[in-house]
Amino acid sequence: MEEMHLRNYAYLGDAVWELYIREKTVLLTENAKQLHKLTTDRVKAGFQSELFHYIEQELTETELELARRGRNLSIPIARRSNQVEYRTATAFEVLIGWWYKKDKNRLNEILKKIDYRLNF
Repeated sequence: MEEMHLRNYAYLGDAVWELYIREKTVLLTENAKQLHKLTTDRVKAGFQSELFHYIEQELTETELELARRGRNLSIPIARRSNQVEYRTATAFEVLIGWWYKKDKNRLNEILKKIDYRLNF
């Protein structure tokens, strides 16, 4: 199986994470404005960074290395105002994308662990 670039894992992880959150928020309200707020509050870099720190102690050496490499990806200039947070969120997205492609059981394990942090 051909390996993807880390940026592609982050791109995929971003989509997987947003879909995961949307699947939860659509059960909470039919109000479009509330849906948007519930979703964006949980897919923004600050929240993803927080979640990364929450699961960090659970990560294997391989996962920590992926996260380290994900944090070191170049970032768009517009995001540099909060560079550390954005880089940590990118590491989170890399892991979500990697687990989605390589180990869905591990992805589900991590998602269950962070479920209660979603505050729904």
